[in-house]
Amino acid sequence: MNVKKWCALLALVGVNGLAQAGEQVVVYNWSEYIPEDTLQEFKKETGIEVVYSTYESNETLYTKLKLMKGAGYDVVVPSTYYLNKMAKEGLLQKVDKTKLPNFTNLDPDLLNKPFDPNNEYSVPYLWGSTGIGINVKNIPKDSITGWQDFWNPKFKNQLLLTDDVREVFHMALRIKGHSANTTDEAQIKEAYEYLKELMPNVLVFNSDAPREPFLSGDVSLGMIWNGSVVQSREDDPNLQYIYPKEGAVFWMDSFVIPSGAKNVANAHKFINYMLKAEVAKVCVEYVGYATPNKAGKALLDDATRSDPVIFPDKATLDAGEFHNDVGDAVLIYDKYWQLLKAGK
Repeated sequence: MNVKKWCALLALVGVNGLAQAGEQVVVYNWSEYIPEDTLQEFKKETGIEVVYSTYESNETLYTKLKLMKGAGYDVVVPSTYYLNKMAKEGLLQKVDKTKLPNFTNLDPDLLNKPFDPNNEYSVPYLWGSTGIGINVKNIPKDSITGWQDFWNPKFKNQLLLTDDVREVFHMALRIKGHSANTTDEAQIKEAYEYLKELMPNVLVFNSDAPREPFLSGDVSLGMIWNGSVVQSREDDPNLQYIYPKEGAVFWMDSFVIPSGAKNVANAHKFINYMLKAEVAKVCVEYVGYATPNKAGKALLDDATRSDPVIFPDKATLDAGEFHNDVGDAVLIYDKYWQLLKAGK
């Protein structure tokens, strides 16, 4: 081998000698969900290039993965019931925990959830909630206590709802005393009929960046993710968060490996790196959501660790509900969702 070819090979491998030429991991994730510096540090430590792209909804992720039959990506980050759905449809492969020594950093109380018993397919990354966003400059905070307040006629054409069928139906189902995971069409229809009464108050559906209409002054009340409020504090401290008395939507976003992943070993290396305590700490500070990483949470400053918007207490958590896959009942939800948005 001549000198020029040898030098070119060294450049591809990297001076740390930890990666083979062209070694990479292809990650598909929510936008603004991992600090760029974290990705660079992973590459520096392992020599593995992160090919990174983002999506704005679970629907987009699911549709693309379904179309590609589980191929195209090495690590993706679905939420709660979509994780369960994709596992059932054969779009995911089981994770090998023997390759994840940092898995022990995770809080046992946030493992083994119904959407993935024994965490066969998933490794928790961040968790959070969908609750009530309120601009306290325009609406007294103590005047709003739950989802029920959205139906007040004084809020005509003023509310923001997330563009998510399960989250929106969650409100009405909980108010009516039902589980947000019901598969009973009579209960889903009852929620739909009640949501029809809410529609005159709805100004916009937004799941791309629900904080933006609040920050621009277009809305002062509506559904929002807790992390969006945390991220907005410097821009507008008047945007605050309320856990509704009927129970918030809780969700977990987890690392999974698609069934058609090409770089499975590197996928495990990436997930294990993200489970490092110091990495988990940085991610909480960046995105404003809670970490299931017990070791990482211990590294946070007292103010962040005790912030109830990020880390709700057990009573608040118990009052809410994690969404599970509802199987074929998703077609029932979708039927009434389309009727609702069509104004029928």
